[in-house]
Amino acid sequence: MNASVGYVPPPYPYDRLDELKPLADRHDGGLVDLSIGTPVDPPTPAVLAALGGSDSERGYPPSIGTPELREAAAHWCAERLGVQVDSGTEVAATIGSKEFVAGLPHWLRLRTPERDTVLFPEVSYPSYAMGAELAGCRAVPVPADEHWSIQLDAISDADAERALVLWVNTPGNPAGGLDDLDAAARWGRERDVPVFSDECYAEFTWDGPPRTILTQAGVDTAAVVRATVDGVVAVHSLSKRSNLAGVRVGFYAGDPELVHYLREVRKHAGFMVPGPAQAAAVAALADQVHVAEQRERYRNRLERLARIVGRFGPEPALPRGGFYLWATAPDGDAWAFTRTLLTEVGILVSPGEFYGSAAADRVRVAAVLTDDALDMVESRLS
Repeated sequence: MNASVGYVPPPYPYDRLDELKPLADRHDGGLVDLSIGTPVDPPTPAVLAALGGSDSERGYPPSIGTPELREAAAHWCAERLGVQVDSGTEVAATIGSKEFVAGLPHWLRLRTPERDTVLFPEVSYPSYAMGAELAGCRAVPVPADEHWSIQLDAISDADAERALVLWVNTPGNPAGGLDDLDAAARWGRERDVPVFSDECYAEFTWDGPPRTILTQAGVDTAAVVRATVDGVVAVHSLSKRSNLAGVRVGFYAGDPELVHYLREVRKHAGFMVPGPAQAAAVAALADQVHVAEQRERYRNRLERLARIVGRFGPEPALPRGGFYLWATAPDGDAWAFTRTLLTEVGILVSPGEFYGSAAADRVRVAAVLTDDALDMVESRLS
C-alpha cells in the first residue's frame, strides 16, 4: 500500500551503539554499559515496602499527584533547597521527567500559538531538542561557556521574541555544568519567556549546595525562604536521587499559573503516575540518608573511572555536578574512542554527538556500575 510519508523519527541515539557491543565480548564478564544513566543500586526497603503495600492499585490515581506526594515534594524543597512552595497550587506530579521534557513544547504552543521556538543548552540531554521537533517547533541551541554553563547573552532578540520556553539544566547532563539560575530567571521575566529548570541531578551537586531556580537569593538550607516562582518552573525526578528510574515518578513546581495550566492539560491527556509509584515516592522523599550514601558511591566511582579513562586519553576532570564524566576523545574522534574503550576494557560510553553537534569530540561516561563491576573493569587494565 502506498501512502504519503509524513514525519519519520530519527534513530534513537543509544540504539546506534548496539552494533559496537560485541567488541567487549573478548573480556571475561563481558560488556559494562556506561552509555545510559541507568541506576544500578537498590532502592531502600522502606520504598519497596511502600511500592508493594500501598493498596492503591485498583483506583485511578490523581493526575496532579496525591496530596501526600505533593506535600512530600514541598517538604523536600524546603529541606534540601531552602524554598517554600505551596503544595496545593504550585506542585504537580510527572511520570518521571523525560515525558514532561519531551511533551512540554506541545502543551505550551497550544497556550501561546504565536510563538514557535524552544531554547535549550547546545550541549544537553537530547529530549529538549526532540521535544521541539515533535511539537513542530524550532529547536534553537544556546552556546555554553568554557565551564559548560549556558550563555544567555548569546540568544538573539529575534529568537527571544519567538521563544515558547527556555530550558536550563543544573547540574547539566552530560557535561556537569552549573548555570546561573538567578540570571536565567531574570532573563525570562524581562522577556516574558517561561524558564523551565531541569534539576534532576540536584542531589549530586559537587560544587556547593544544590541549586534551584525557585529562589533569587541562592540556597541557604539554614533558613527556608518563600520561593520566587513568577515565570519559572523547576523539574525534579526520583529516578536518579532514589534509584527509581523503573518506577517513573517526579514532580514540577513553580509559577502557579503555569502549573495550573499544565495540570489541566495533562489531566485531559491522561498523564497519571501509578498509585503505587506515588506511594514509593512519598517514602523516598522522606529519607535523606540513602541519598547521602548514594552521593558517596557516585563520587568514588567518578574518581576511579576518571583514572581508567585517563589510561587511553586525557584524564577527564570531575564534573561540577551529576554522575557523568565528560571526556575529550584523542584526536577529537569520539566514535574511535568509544571503540577503544570497548576493546580495551569492555566499557560502553556515549559519543558526544548524541548531546549536540558542538560535542562531537567528547564522550560521556556514566558512573552507573556496581563496585564489583568497577573492580572487574580495573582488573582488565593489567
